[in-house]
Amino acid sequence: MAATPPLLRAENLMLTFGGTPLFADVSLSIQAGDRIALVGRNGCGKSTLLRILAGQGDALDGSVVTEKNTTVRYLPQDPDLSGYASIGDYARAELGPLDDSYRADYLLTSLGLDPDGETRNLSGGEARRAALARTLAPQPDILLLDEPTNHLDLPAIEWLEDELARTKSAIVLISHDRRFLEKLSKRTMWLDRGTLHEIEKGFASFEDWRDKFLENEEQEHHKLGRKIAREEHWVVHGVSGRRKRNMRRLGELTDLRKAFREHQRPEGGAKLAASDTRASGKLVIEANELGMGFDDRRLVTGFSLRIHRGDRIGIVGPNGAGKTTLVNLLMGQLQPDTGTVRHGTNLDVAILDQRRDQLKPDETLEHFLTDGRGQTLIVNGQQKHVASYMRDFLFKPEQARTPIRELSGGEKARLLLARTLARPANVLILDEPTNDLDMETLDLLQELVAGFPGTVILVSHDRDFLDRTVTAVIAPDAARPGEGRWIAYAGGYSDMIAQRSEAAPPPAKTPSSKPDAPGKKQQREAPERFKPNRAKLSYKQKFALETLPGRIEDLAAQIGVLEQALADPQLFSKDPEKFSQTATKLERLRAEHEASEEEWLELELLREELDGKA
Repeated sequence: MAATPPLLRAENLMLTFGGTPLFADVSLSIQAGDRIALVGRNGCGKSTLLRILAGQGDALDGSVVTEKNTTVRYLPQDPDLSGYASIGDYARAELGPLDDSYRADYLLTSLGLDPDGETRNLSGGEARRAALARTLAPQPDILLLDEPTNHLDLPAIEWLEDELARTKSAIVLISHDRRFLEKLSKRTMWLDRGTLHEIEKGFASFEDWRDKFLENEEQEHHKLGRKIAREEHWVVHGVSGRRKRNMRRLGELTDLRKAFREHQRPEGGAKLAASDTRASGKLVIEANELGMGFDDRRLVTGFSLRIHRGDRIGIVGPNGAGKTTLVNLLMGQLQPDTGTVRHGTNLDVAILDQRRDQLKPDETLEHFLTDGRGQTLIVNGQQKHVASYMRDFLFKPEQARTPIRELSGGEKARLLLARTLARPANVLILDEPTNDLDMETLDLLQELVAGFPGTVILVSHDRDFLDRTVTAVIAPDAARPGEGRWIAYAGGYSDMIAQRSEAAPPPAKTPSSKPDAPGKKQQREAPERFKPNRAKLSYKQKFALETLPGRIEDLAAQIGVLEQALADPQLFSKDPEKFSQTATKLERLRAEHEASEEEWLELELLREELDGKA
């Protein structure tokens, strides 16, 4: 029985913009029902290849052949809605006479858009959701999707996963969302250094396969070097044979040298490291009964939380739920309608805002990174040339004077990371930091966040990234939607889902109740700081609770004076004894300050428990 012909076949595609080809000799086929993940580093040519397959770009060589009557739809990263009066008109524009005209409206509504809404004032995220509805509406034979989860919130991402899992369309998918790729892909194509490799497994198996591939490649390159050394030894010391045979062997040696010289190693990764600074106090943020609303809509209601040094907090929720409002309240950038926020001492805050409002299209990379102060910047207290710092984030030195408008989405994301991480900080506020980053840079950012010695508040829709980095997740109360209630869960995103499913309290046990069977899943306990303390406050504890805040502030002021005195570089040479006394006193006050904070936190937990019982 003859095999079914592929829906689309590409053969020997090659594209170059001068110099080394972006890719060469790329061949692939797409069969009915395929689920293909197309992966590779930023700038390797994935999006360009997808446009060529969609017929919206041309290769310099090679061909793309589509089976007769096969329909192909392509989701671009930057859709253009100009010329359409309404979002519905745009989404229905590519429907055929036999297509369901109501499907576009269903998709728009599912993605949170009004089909009758105007296209003029859409945000970038809304425009991409409209383009996603337009791409999916005709239910084509082939879907080519370039970063479909960008700007989608978690409910929309999970809805899209279900929608794509049900479709009969073949799918080629570019995404930085690991969880999304793992759930949907069954084949993986890896575009690496201009060559397309393929494995008949989904993305869940890809990274182990890639690492083994690169290890074998390096071993083969090493063997080639040893073979060249043996052949060069023969040239010098070998016994002469027939001239024709020896000339052939010399020619082979030349080819070996060329192959060794032209071997292209994988591109190096970015070097992500946050700038060092002083340690913050033990308590970073204390929020008590925060409330905030706009236009009769409650975004935050009765929210209380303590964040300690070293906590890594993830904030998740649908678009519009109030995530940014909650972060701004915690950081003191918004004044709450009700409740209070108290900040700890010595907070140095760095903020990464992925809305990219701070990026000016005509500003150069050099000017942006140095704040217009020349060609150097201070990183970890040392002066560093901007070109050297740019290399740490995979920028070439010649890009220093490149306008920001010419950067790709991934390059803009890395540029914002570079500027944020250059700032000395013990508190990192990261708003959607994973957008447009390739997998390798995501891995490095994950290591940075997971190992950061200070405190991290992370807003993200990337479930895998949250699971790998955060110690607690704050999410809207699923049982009371629309009321502005937020709940803190221990662990990552998957832990939050598990705790929600276990939220119903277990039946009360009598003294004679038998213990649970071995291996039975237990109710997940809350973190220690959320557990009530059963002790009662004594008169001494009440007095301490009232006086400790003033004592903590007084100690912080004294510490600041001593730190300023020790900052004088002449103090040690002028008066070594005073320098020693000042340093000893500073160490004692710091220990006393931290002990006072710990005592106050414990007493405050006791007070809250007693108030809850009243």
